[in-house]
Amino acid sequence: AVEMGVAQVQGCINGYGDGCGNADMISVIANLKLKMGIDCVSDEQLARLTDVSRYVSEIANLPPHPRQPYVGTAAFAHKAGLHVAALLKHEESYQHIDPALVGNDPRILVSELAGQRNIQAKLKEQGVDISLSKEEMRHLLGVVKLMESRGYQYEGAEASFELLARRSRPGYQAPFELDDFMVVERRHPRGGEEDEREMLSEAMVKVRVGDEVIHTAAEGNGPVNALDAAVRKALVQFYPTLEAIKLVDYKVRIIDSAGGTAAYVRVLIESTDGEHVWTTVGSSTDIIEASWLALADSLEWWLVRREASL
Repeated sequence: AVEMGVAQVQGCINGYGDGCGNADMISVIANLKLKMGIDCVSDEQLARLTDVSRYVSEIANLPPHPRQPYVGTAAFAHKAGLHVAALLKHEESYQHIDPALVGNDPRILVSELAGQRNIQAKLKEQGVDISLSKEEMRHLLGVVKLMESRGYQYEGAEASFELLARRSRPGYQAPFELDDFMVVERRHPRGGEEDEREMLSEAMVKVRVGDEVIHTAAEGNGPVNALDAAVRKALVQFYPTLEAIKLVDYKVRIIDSAGGTAAYVRVLIESTDGEHVWTTVGSSTDIIEASWLALADSLEWWLVRREASL
C-alpha cells in the first residue's frame, strides 16, 4: 500500500488492540525504514524501538513476545555451533540487519547443538571472565549435553550456565552445599475454626558451609517458599547480604507430558537483589527437587558474583 502511494499507516504498538490482527507498528516502522528506505523516523528514534516495545508491554502488564520481529529476545538468537562460528566471523551471514539499529542485541544460545565457539561467545556475552582450556571447554560442552538430556535448558537460565562453567574448572569451591532436605505439608484448621482449613508447609534442610553443618527448619506458603525460607535461615548467619535477594518469578514446565506423573519437570526461578536480575534452572522428576536445585543455583550465583566483584 505504501509503495502505491498511501501516506498514512495506522497500527498498534506490539499489535495490542481491541481486536485480532492489528498491524504491529514496531514491525511496520522497522520495515518502512530498513527494508523500503522510507525515512519515517530518525535513526535515533529507530534505535529506541526495542525499549518502546518493552515499555508498552510493561504498561499493558503483558509479557514481551520473544519471537516478535526485530525487537524480540529471540529475533537475533543463534544456536548451532557452525552457525555461531560463521556469525562471529561475518555477522551479515546470519542476520538481516544489525540488531543495534533497533536497539536489540544478538544472543548466543547454549544447547546440545552448541560448539566450543558458542561457549566462548556466551561467556563473553555474559561478561564472565573465565579462561577455559580446550580440554575444559570440551568437558563443559559434554556436561551441557548431558544435563539437557536430563531436562535442563540453559537458553533462559544464564546464571545456571555460568555456574556450570565455573564448576568445570579445577579448584572451584562453592560457597555452600545443600546436603539434604525434607518437606512436610499438612492441612490444619485456620484460626482454630474446624470448618476452615489451610495448607501449611514446613521445610527442614541440612546445609554445609566449609566444615560446619547447619540443620534448620522454616514454614512457608507452599513447599518452595518453605525451602527458600529454611535455606536463607541457614545461610544468612554466614552471608548476611543474602537478605537482599528476592524471588520474583517462578515457572514450571512439564518436559515430556507423555511420561505422566513420572515426567521430568523443569523449574525456572528469577531472582533480584534490587539492582540485578538473574535466572536459574533445575530439573527433576520431582518438582520440589527441581525447585531446590534452581534455588541453590540462584543463591550460589549471587554469592560467587559478589565475591568476584569485591
